[in-house]
Amino acid sequence: MSIQTLQVELAERSYPIYIGEGLLQQVAVLFRERGVSERNSLLIITDQHVAPLYLDGLRDRLAQAGYQVKSAVVAAGEQAKSFSVYEQLMTEAISAGLDRKSVILALGGGVIGDLAGFVAATYMRGIPFVQIPTTLLAHDSSVGGKVAINHSLGKNLIGAFHQPLMVIYDTAALHTLPEREKAAGFAEIIKHGLIADEAFVNWLEQNVDPLWTLQAGYIDKAIRQGCAIKANIVSADETEQGQRALLNLGHTFGHAFEALSRYAQLNHGEAIAIGMTLAAKLAERLGLAEAGIAVRTKKLLASYRLPTEWPTGFAPEQVLAAMKRDKKVVQGQLNLVLPRAIGQVEVVKAVDEQSVLQLMRDVQGGKDR
Repeated sequence: MSIQTLQVELAERSYPIYIGEGLLQQVAVLFRERGVSERNSLLIITDQHVAPLYLDGLRDRLAQAGYQVKSAVVAAGEQAKSFSVYEQLMTEAISAGLDRKSVILALGGGVIGDLAGFVAATYMRGIPFVQIPTTLLAHDSSVGGKVAINHSLGKNLIGAFHQPLMVIYDTAALHTLPEREKAAGFAEIIKHGLIADEAFVNWLEQNVDPLWTLQAGYIDKAIRQGCAIKANIVSADETEQGQRALLNLGHTFGHAFEALSRYAQLNHGEAIAIGMTLAAKLAERLGLAEAGIAVRTKKLLASYRLPTEWPTGFAPEQVLAAMKRDKKVVQGQLNLVLPRAIGQVEVVKAVDEQSVLQLMRDVQGGKDR
């Protein structure tokens, strides 16, 4: 079995990202390599979609290796990132007798990683956790230590920076993904190229078919490059004081769509795809970006079966109001990540709200395609 290893460099909190097919079979070995002994009790947190596929096998392999393992299963979907589910999991952790040496395992997609990571960040003021992503989308969220739950008024407004002990990415799990979830994962892979690597974008444009069918060699390269771009940025700016904010391309628009629909109409990748399309259009309108960047961005996203048009049921005025509750708003000023060119973005501060509103009205009305 071929294992690719990347390192997120954060001094004494540095950690590895393992990528390879069949890694769920090697979890106990990787745990020992990272100093997680059999004396450390474990709590696996997963959801109702992932549990039937992977929970029993993971729990059994760890138990056979001598670990004391408990598990908790929550409902699938963004709605699980709530106060009530968070409290439920805290109760599970306390009832399971977890202590400060215990380890939480986040087995699932980005929702589970965020939720389980926030439980780990706040239980007894912080205990270790391991990211075990099972979706393509989670190649992004599992790296970097951002963990959170949602509020009805906004996404990820209650959270922390809490780095995992390691990330174990078994690419075999991707073959069980529904097509809509697979597409959502490509949104974040494309995002990484758009912010930092034009050559990677060229490669994504040229290899849609082998990537969409998850061909070995192709999908591994895509995941590795996406993780590498994010790891480099996180290593330079862990708590988003500057450069890390670039990873939010499309997210201020996208999070607004998610929050307004109460996380039901669009999944994260779909919302971000629409958001990146809007960001490219806005950059062109403001004279920040090269001509044609919006068309190229939209075409690339659509080739991976992602939505790029204005979603039904959203009023631009409501979207702008939700955007202004985003974490990147400072002193009431709207700050957006906008592209300069393919592979180059920047944080544009104090963006004119009327320009944003007019763009959204035009896109909604079909005047800007």
